[in-house]
Amino acid sequence: MKSDEYVKFLTEQFVRYMETPRAERRENRLKQKAARPPMRNQLFGQIPDAIESYAKQFIRLFRNKER
Repeated sequence: MKSDEYVKFLTEQFVRYMETPRAERRENRLKQKAARPPMRNQLFGQIPDAIESYAKQFIRLFRNKER
C-alpha cells in the first residue's frame, strides 16, 4: 500500500469517526466492552473455568456425603 493511499484511508476513517455522534460512539464502546470475555479468561484461558467447575463438583460431592 502506498503512503498516499494509507493517508487517504486514515483520513476517511477519522472523518467517519468524527461524523458519528458522541453518544453513539459511547454506546459502541460500551457494547464492545460488554462483549469481551472476562479478564481472568483473557489472562489465563479456560483454566479458571475448569478449576471452578471442578470445585463445584467437589463441593456437591462433599455435601452429599455429609447427609
